[in-house]
Amino acid sequence: MTKETNDPSMEWLEAELEDSLDEDIEIEFSEPMLSMEIRKIYKDQHPDMLDRQTYFRNLLRLQAELIKVQDWVEHTGAKVCILMEGRDSAGKGGVIKRITQRLNPRVARVVALPAPSRREQSQWYFQRYVPHLPAGGEIVLFDRSWYNRAGVERVMGFATDDQVEQFFQDVPEFERMLVRSGIILLKYWFSITDEEQQMRFLMRIHDPMKQWKLSPMDLESRIRWEQYTKAKEAMFERTNIPEAPWYIVEGNDKKRERLNCIEHLLSKIPYSDVPHEKVTLPDRKYNPDYERRVLPDELYVPKVY
Repeated sequence: MTKETNDPSMEWLEAELEDSLDEDIEIEFSEPMLSMEIRKIYKDQHPDMLDRQTYFRNLLRLQAELIKVQDWVEHTGAKVCILMEGRDSAGKGGVIKRITQRLNPRVARVVALPAPSRREQSQWYFQRYVPHLPAGGEIVLFDRSWYNRAGVERVMGFATDDQVEQFFQDVPEFERMLVRSGIILLKYWFSITDEEQQMRFLMRIHDPMKQWKLSPMDLESRIRWEQYTKAKEAMFERTNIPEAPWYIVEGNDKKRERLNCIEHLLSKIPYSDVPHEKVTLPDRKYNPDYERRVLPDELYVPKVY
């Protein structure tokens, strides 16, 4: 036998790959709702995309490491806060989904806040985000964060120039406070080209499974591409601090984007293996006098399949 087949970790990987393939393919499988013409155009525009086999093998390996991070966070009481920002349709949602796919939702949770209420608009700007910050033993991923003020609120005129300037003055110290409190703070910006965003928006328009992702704000972002670019550049200049730097993830190839982001994330968290007690399944206790009740048929979901 080869060295590879003798390696227990590789045997586990092969087994997990086989067991998980259906689930992963279901998540990835969005193309059938698109016309053959649009699919061909997209593939022609992306001749060098990462192949599926390489992608799935590395994704499973990285997700196994994320489980180790989860165990370490629970064991040590660490606090991890990850901000996911970027262009509309840049793929941050897909990255978040792959990070949390196999994690315990009681440990790793996603925060995606709606537009602020009138009461929240009158609060200190960061106030609505603070309750969602991680406690000990938690990982929190913000699907858009307080950086809304530097992006959509600024470009769309939802915040005044004074409010934006106040944000830029406040956010470095706010984030330094978070880091001083022991929070591991990671900030990711997902970047795609103008042409790629145009292609993805067209795909969403023609895909009934994804049309819900197109909001009026998304469509407006196409018109204001250059304004968003200027806002992003100003945001990096004012908020890229040593205690909480920005990390840019190139996203034209979604598979590479996901793997590269997770690889980087793992490199920034000082986790280690946590010892676990061996789990043994106890024997079931049988009571000879117990008789299982027969439940009425109407309680059961019909067997359509």
